[in-house]
Amino acid sequence: MSSNLYVGNLAFSTTSADLEKLFATHGSVNKAQVIEDRDSGRSRGFGFVEMASSEEAEAAITALNGHNLDGRDLTVNEAKERSR
Repeated sequence: MSSNLYVGNLAFSTTSADLEKLFATHGSVNKAQVIEDRDSGRSRGFGFVEMASSEEAEAAITALNGHNLDGRDLTVNEAKERSR
């Protein structure tokens, strides 16, 4: 079962490819996406990474929460379901 992770405090220059590359060192990445403003197309400073298993997700959280990427300390945790 895949696990979705929230990644916060991203530099505005960080791309989805950068996220995928970083998280791939800790397991299989199904999808990595930096969220962009729909009007300007500029990064909103956070994104989501879907890992192939919950074990890989836990390993990524442990290794990358607080990790410095592009001069920013990342916040990595399990994504919460969106209330609608």
